[in-house]
Amino acid sequence: MNKLVLTFVGYDNWHRPVYENDGSLYVDVDPRAGRKESICTKNNNDFNGEPDTPIEVMKRFNGVKLEFIPERKTW
Repeated sequence: MNKLVLTFVGYDNWHRPVYENDGSLYVDVDPRAGRKESICTKNNNDFNGEPDTPIEVMKRFNGVKLEFIPERKTW
């Protein structure tokens, strides 16, 4: 995998943007404009669940480029 395509599906109850890829949910825990994205999995793949594992520490995402559909949502 050389690209992770994240499709925006809405905002969780903390107003963090939630994205989906192949049935798995991800959240940007620092969606401030001008900052690098900080993508984590969602605990138990629950839309309003807590952020879980940062993708940067997961081997399968090592060197993967992120693509946001339609765009990265920021505050």
